[in-house]
Amino acid sequence: MLFTPFYLPLFGVIILFTLSHLALLPIEYRLQVVALIYLFTILLPTWLIHFYRQHQGWTLIELGHRERRVVPYIISILCYLSCVWLLTWLNVFHFVSSIVMTALMVQIVCAIINAWWKISTHSAAIGGMGGALLVFAEVFSFNPIYWFSLTLLVAGMLGSARIILRQHSLGQVVAGFSVGFVCAIIGIIYL
Repeated sequence: MLFTPFYLPLFGVIILFTLSHLALLPIEYRLQVVALIYLFTILLPTWLIHFYRQHQGWTLIELGHRERRVVPYIISILCYLSCVWLLTWLNVFHFVSSIVMTALMVQIVCAIINAWWKISTHSAAIGGMGGALLVFAEVFSFNPIYWFSLTLLVAGMLGSARIILRQHSLGQVVAGFSVGFVCAIIGIIYL
């Protein structure tokens, strides 16, 4: 549950608020930003997708079919887009908003690919975390080996779980990780 795609931008922001110079910001400010990101990237999309799934009478497994993922992608993209707009309007630090913008970019790329081929958004999310980690390591001048190794371990467990549950093939898992990794590097550097 903790490694669903919706949770990883929140984890990224919490790590950024804890391990970078942004930890010097007042705790009230950091908690408000975290609450805002939680609302728009986890709570709203999860609730809306759950309501949609119940309305359709589908199980979670049935919702995983490529053709049935279109509306959940649209819901999550709109929620993430709203979050990015609100963070920009509130002038939240660029590093924080770049994490959510990158997650939005990963969602859009995965939605486009999903029109033809099912891709693992779970793997894309953890791949995005790995790419973001490498960029932030360069920006903040820290050695990412420990954190990157941990991210790769979690990515391996997550990808294996998706294959064991027969939700994805190895190619879909690897493609998802690659999309997330590349989008994160491009997104954080250029957005």
